Amino acid sequence: MKIEKLKVGTVEVLTPCGALVDEDAKKFSRLLLERVRTANPRVVVAMQEVPYVDSAALEGFVGAADELAQCAASLKLAGLTPTCREVLELTGLSHRFRLFNEVHDAVKSYL
Repeated sequence: MKIEKLKVGTVEVLTPCGALVDEDAKKFSRLLLERVRTANPRVVVAMQEVPYVDSAALEGFVGAADELAQCAASLKLAGLTPTCREVLELTGLSHRFRLFNEVHDAVKSYL
């Protein structure tokens, strides 16, 4: 799986390309946790290239959200595909994250 990384000012945008399942989900989760454990983490996960997420990916998102909650921040997910949005809603996890339709809106939310 390819993960694109882009810095927009002080915000890091992570864009996984492909389904976040099995080992790819675990790899991305490790990277995400590294990023949110830095001082003053400003991370947006751009999800427009992710057709599906499994339980390993959801666990990674929840772990990152828990880390961010300790510093009064939240995990920001942007551009979710309809399937990924539905998975978050059906599992009752959508309220754990800040969801944005567009990446630039998520980035602007840090201003």
